Amino acid sequence: MTQSAAIRSTASSPVSGVLIAAVVLISAVGPLATDMYVPSFPRVAHDLAATAGEVSLTLTSFFLGMGLGQIIGGPVSDQLGRRRPLVGGILLTLVASVACALAPSIPLMVLARLAQGFGGGWSVVVARAVIVDLAQGPQLVQVMNLLMGVGGIGPIVAPLLGAVIQHVWMWRGAFWVLSLAAVFMLVGALAVIPESLPPERRHSGGFTAFATAARVVLGQRAFIGYMLVNASAFLGLFAYVSTSAFVLQVMNGLSPITYSLVFAGNATGMTIATLTSARLASRVPTRRVILGGQALALTGALEMLIGAIFFDMPLAMAMVGFFCIMVGQGFTGANGGALASQQVPQYAGTASAVLGLAQSLAAAIAPPLAGLGGTTTAAPMAILMVVGAAGSLFSLLVIAAPRRVSAG
Repeated sequence: MTQSAAIRSTASSPVSGVLIAAVVLISAVGPLATDMYVPSFPRVAHDLAATAGEVSLTLTSFFLGMGLGQIIGGPVSDQLGRRRPLVGGILLTLVASVACALAPSIPLMVLARLAQGFGGGWSVVVARAVIVDLAQGPQLVQVMNLLMGVGGIGPIVAPLLGAVIQHVWMWRGAFWVLSLAAVFMLVGALAVIPESLPPERRHSGGFTAFATAARVVLGQRAFIGYMLVNASAFLGLFAYVSTSAFVLQVMNGLSPITYSLVFAGNATGMTIATLTSARLASRVPTRRVILGGQALALTGALEMLIGAIFFDMPLAMAMVGFFCIMVGQGFTGANGGALASQQVPQYAGTASAVLGLAQSLAAAIAPPLAGLGGTTTAAPMAILMVVGAAGSLFSLLVIAAPRRVSAG
């Protein structure tokens, strides 16, 4: 049997559980690299003699890298096949994670996090392409839901794991754990994940083909509207992710463990909202579900703004506001992405990449803006949350408003 015939035979057979587990592990790099590190922000600022805003830049660079890695990794793997680009992306993630663990200063940490995000985004998009190559019909839907489930579980488990690691090994231990995880990813890629794209199915369109499709996608007003629904909501979400450690630990005295429990509780609320939203899909119009989530997020953001300006952000107001932001995101995020993709079904892959890039850019912009208040005021964070929630609402009601059909 030739190599191409063997690959076609593999593609026609069910995807193994071991292969799915390997892809799930690779897909976990984003939540692990983000949320496992967040509880250590105040300690990182102390150890590296940095401000809260400078530490937040390590999130900005990571998400910029993630966005670029996803946009570039997909077209490259379409041209070269999946296996070599996947191994290369994981190796970059491993090297960058070690660099983060050894970083002596914030500038070097920012650069290492950029490389870590690039390698992680590259690896994730190629690993998911392997599943699309091999899985068919119901199994493809099942595997993709499993990968989304990792995204929901990661923010619950990662901060708790990060707090424990910080207690035992300090914050650098989180990056050593990520380095070890990258080793397991590399072993999984080499031992389990096959070359799923034979030479005859590769194409040389690359970035030119992607740019052409992206122009068509971005020419759809409704797609842009739903894309901005998501991206604007991400501003509030990552204002929370990047500054909540300072607000709750430095300004309100919570320990890293207690903070991680609060973070995990909020992530649980977001996950439950996402699952509830999925159950409502056949009963309630999706736009109405999004609107409810946006209203909750805007209420929480306004409450946070009042708390920051007039009451120096007491603990109770911070916890209520953060919870509303997270639960609102659960009703908004997945639904906004689904409605955006429905606008351009013939360009589903390109739409997914553009949505991912928009979300990554929003996640990159939020930390430095939210961190402008340092550890003395939460007002910039709260303002960004209000802007994000209001912008998401405007995008739904105005930019993505259903067009009326003329009676004439």
